[in-house]
Amino acid sequence: MHFVELGAGIPVLALHGWTPDHRLMLGCLEPLFATRPGYRRLYPDLPAMGKSAADGVTSSDDVLAAVEELVDAEIGDEPFLLVGESYGGYLSRALAHRRPDQVHGLALICPTGTKVRAADRTVPPFEVRRSDGAELDPVLAARFDGMAVVRTAETARRFADEILPGLEIADRDAMARIEVRWELSAVPERGRYERPALFLTGRQDNITGYEDVYALLPHYPYASFVVLDTAGHNLQIEQPVLFDALMGEWLDRVAQ
Repeated sequence: MHFVELGAGIPVLALHGWTPDHRLMLGCLEPLFATRPGYRRLYPDLPAMGKSAADGVTSSDDVLAAVEELVDAEIGDEPFLLVGESYGGYLSRALAHRRPDQVHGLALICPTGTKVRAADRTVPPFEVRRSDGAELDPVLAARFDGMAVVRTAETARRFADEILPGLEIADRDAMARIEVRWELSAVPERGRYERPALFLTGRQDNITGYEDVYALLPHYPYASFVVLDTAGHNLQIEQPVLFDALMGEWLDRVAQ
């Protein structure tokens, strides 16, 4: 797996969602860690996405196994923190429960909840809550507008820098092969994860929603669950101030 490594200290593994690449996570987390030294950030491209190949990968079980191989090779037995977005949140839930003594903190951004397939999810209708009327390049607008709850020049710029590049280079054929066996063979939750956790969800997230995520809370007794208004599936770029504050509070709880 291709990955980018920045900083030194406590390892933080950040898993992006379905189709984008590591730039999604790097873009939202690096401003946070710029004022918080002492963390070694690992940003991988999941198989079939970014610069990571998908040879022999035919399911989400295989994707999770590749992530665990990366952990074994780059982190070993050392404790680490885990951040997952959307599909990466689905994988992160499983990884945290497989390694509860090693994953010392879990943060999920617009994660996939109890329903993996889009057709089965409980999601709100799409709604643009804020717009500055910016005129966008038609190609960018075609990819951005269907999920932009905050449609501004700044959110469009971040989408173009952090998310769109991954969408354009993903191996769609390999992803289609994986998607046939998209559900993990075992449900991610194995009892209770008793470390500090954070669930960030968007009130207008029409991709993964928030209701199916809320149903997971009994498995996470030390989780903060947040539903942000005026935020969709791009929550991290639509509510950056609250994102930084809530992620910072999570890091503080982990450090206690």
